This record gives sequence, structure tokens and C-alpha cells, in this order.
Amino acid sequence: MNQPPIISVRDLTIRYRSKESVVYAVDGVSFDLERGKVLALVGESGSGKSSAGMAVLRLMPSGGEILAGSVCFDGDELMKMPEREIRAIRGQRIAMIFQDPVAGLNPVISIGDQVAEMLTSHRRVDKKEAKRSALAILSEVGLADPERVAKSYPFQLSGGMCQRVMIGIATALNPEVLIADEPTSSLDVTIQAQILHQLDVLRRERGTSILLITHDFGVVSQMADDVAVMYGGRVVEQGTVHEMLKAPLHPYTHALLETRPRLDAHREHLQAIPGNPPEVAEPAAHCPFIPRCRKVMNVCRTEPAPTLRAPDGAGHPVACYNPVWQGPLD
Repeated sequence: MNQPPIISVRDLTIRYRSKESVVYAVDGVSFDLERGKVLALVGESGSGKSSAGMAVLRLMPSGGEILAGSVCFDGDELMKMPEREIRAIRGQRIAMIFQDPVAGLNPVISIGDQVAEMLTSHRRVDKKEAKRSALAILSEVGLADPERVAKSYPFQLSGGMCQRVMIGIATALNPEVLIADEPTSSLDVTIQAQILHQLDVLRRERGTSILLITHDFGVVSQMADDVAVMYGGRVVEQGTVHEMLKAPLHPYTHALLETRPRLDAHREHLQAIPGNPPEVAEPAAHCPFIPRCRKVMNVCRTEPAPTLRAPDGAGHPVACYNPVWQGPLD
């Protein structure tokens, strides 16, 4: 018998307002994160994936507001939960790794104290015990000489070391869900592999469910079980990682995959997606990918934006009137 998803997001809509403009960053997004699995939210910068991730914990930046939608975590509705109760969930049951590991750490507090603070703020432990546990956590995430690291400040560590510290802080309380926002984007290839391995260990050994936010299909192919592709604030395609990599249906997903270098296929030139992602000033009446799409038809411009569904009852869900049907990518 299948278990219900640990996180289920339905019809999430997020708007950012400033004196100059209004942007609908997320428009009616729905997805499920299964227990013990990795769901990748994929898309270019500005697609709304980070906003969707932060909304799970109701961590909206200045000017951001959640207009509508439901976020159900282990049977509880987070959008209606009192702030006191959501604070108890943040860090303890759902943790987040932010995109910039250096900026995510306090520059004037030592690393050891920052890790220990996570423990003392959620559990009844004295400072001495918290410091011992902090050293053990730093060692668990693969940091050599944890005593030295604990006494250091963020500016004294490399980006990769700071990211490991962030993983240690985020997983110190053994959360059920980890939201990882571009966890390897600022790191070199070798360190990227180490960080991804660390996340995979958490999933395998602790059963942590991971919402992975990324623009990199290389990371997706290594880590994800399921994928939701976002564009213009909407989910335009969903499926297993195998379905998405071997037979993408949405023209945007197909175009994203054509931009990646591959060792198993000869390509003289990498393809680029023409144009720029949209800034949606109001909910789009039509498909937001129309200005950049090579398969656009009249129906795309005359009918309402397509909904996410399996075309003709076959294949995985896609929001497109004219899906890509030429079979697996070469």
C-alpha cells in the first residue's frame, strides 16, 4: 500500500510587489514529494522554483506574499498553522539549505556556536553537550579537523566547507524533509560531487525526503527520483527522472536538455534557448513559453494556457498543446 506524500503542494500562487512592479513568481503550482525520495524542481533563474521551495516553510522575503494554495506536511496544513507551530517545524522537521552557503552563515559567530545554537534552540541540552554534538556533526559531514572548523568564522572557510557546515546545521535535528536550494551552484565540480554524495547519504541512511531546487539536469540525473519542470511560475511537466531525461514532452524541457554537454552524443554546437524568461506581471492567459517556443501553434495563442495532464491518456503529465513526440533524445 502506497504511503501518502510527505509534502503535497496544491495550487500555490505567490506574488512579489514593489513600488515599481508586480511579479507573479508562482502561479497555481502543484507537486508531491514522496517519502524517502528526491523531487527536483528544475528551471532557469526566475522560473519560480526557489519561491515555491521557501513557501513550504512560509519563509517569504520582503515584498513576497502567498496569495493562495495549500501545503500539506505529513497530514497537517502549513498555510493555516499558527506562527508558533510553524516555527517548531522549521529546522526540526523541515530544514532548508540556502543557495549561497557563505551568506547563509552569520559572519560574526563561530561555526561551532552556530551549529550548537541549532541544537539548544530546539532541544533541552546544555551548552557543553551542544558543543560536543556540534563537533560530531561537523565530523559527520566530512570536515577534517572539526575542532579547528568549530573555532573558525565563515570567511575563514572555503565555499565547499561552508556548504558542508550548512548541511550539518540543516540536518542536526534529523529532519524528515530537506529543502536544498541550488546546493552546488557556486562550487567546483569536485566539491559538487562531494556535496551531492553527502545529500545522497542522508537520503539512504536516514530516509530524508529531499526537495532539490536546481537548474542543472546533470545534478538531476544523479540525485532525483521525480522531476517537476517550472517555467514562468508554472509547472509545465512532471514525471520520473527516467521519463524526463529519455523522452521529454514539453518543448521547454526538451530545449533545456539540448543545452547540456554530453559525452555519449556528438554535437558540434550546444543549443541555446532564444530569448529570456518572462517577468509575469499578472497570471498568464496563455502559455508563457510562447515567445521562445519552436513548436508554437495558433491554438497556443487563442486558447487558455494548457493544464498539466497526460496527453491523450498516455505519457507523463505535460502542459502543452503540441508536445514533443519524436521519441528519446539522441
